[in-house]
Amino acid sequence: MGNFRNRNRNNPAISTASLPDIVFMLLFFFMTVTTIKNEELLVENSLPMANETEKLSKKDRVIEIFVGKVKNSKVDYFQIQMGTQIVNIDELNHAALIALSEIPEELHKVAIVSLKADKKVNMGLINDIKEQLREINLLKINYTVVDGNVF
Repeated sequence: MGNFRNRNRNNPAISTASLPDIVFMLLFFFMTVTTIKNEELLVENSLPMANETEKLSKKDRVIEIFVGKVKNSKVDYFQIQMGTQIVNIDELNHAALIALSEIPEELHKVAIVSLKADKKVNMGLINDIKEQLREINLLKINYTVVDGNVF
């Protein structure tokens, strides 16, 4: 019974000697796992606004296509950018197949094309892009917009 009445003992101090090791281990883990997107935007595009939007939840299956005017150029027509290069409408299939080959093969059937087009692009060019993507069976297209009031 004497052991239970001795409540005046101090608790031992918690050792923090391994804390820096744990912090550096976590830092090293996040440095190796994190990827940085190095894609430079070659075209200017101001995205249109929309009232009701949804975010894409799985970004590992997204192929991005940018449509806009070339930055710092006197060219007055809209260009298509895939990856780090400007492509013509005739080269879009080839560039899209290259982008499709960069995602895992099990995600090919659920791949989504994210079309980030300037709000002043005419629908004829958008329709041409959709026809080219239809030829290589990329049928899921997402139009990227800015969340805001249209009116």
